Amino acid sequence: MTPHDAHLWAIAYDDPEQAERARLEITRLAGPGHYLVLLDVAVLTRTAEGSYTLNREPFPPTNNVLVGGTLGFLTGLALAAPMTGAAIGALLGTASTAANAVGIEDVFIQDVERLMKPGTSAVLVLDEQGDLEVILHAIRGLGGTVLKTNVDLERAKLIQTTLSAEPAAAYLIPIGDPK
Repeated sequence: MTPHDAHLWAIAYDDPEQAERARLEITRLAGPGHYLVLLDVAVLTRTAEGSYTLNREPFPPTNNVLVGGTLGFLTGLALAAPMTGAAIGALLGTASTAANAVGIEDVFIQDVERLMKPGTSAVLVLDEQGDLEVILHAIRGLGGTVLKTNVDLERAKLIQTTLSAEPAAAYLIPIGDPK
């Protein structure tokens, strides 16, 4: 099950290595800077023979709900806030249920499988929110084609244009005489 306000993306690549590079870049955005709240990410590959593999490697941000619940619980303990066994169970049960309920739905994956050509891969992304400016800069020039999404057409066009654009020029520091 996916949260109702989450963004679902399938971005197709002709090359599985490029799909993996895109996944790594997207996962990096969910890292220490927390520019993206990433709920799930995977690479779906269709072999030349037509079979599929789904590579869903765990990454640290998948535990957003559990981390928040656990931090709240530990804070309550540190502040000696009274908490009954039932309250602790409810907290842990809610966090566990929410974490298990979040993920890319099988129906979405099956829809993407039907759209994929043999020998291609797709990065599947489920995210909630993020710093769009930073995200656009990071994905600029990654290539790929938005195969399927649940976002509005304008946002999908913006992402596709950014993926297809030339990578941002690196800031070069002049060496030597500036003539």
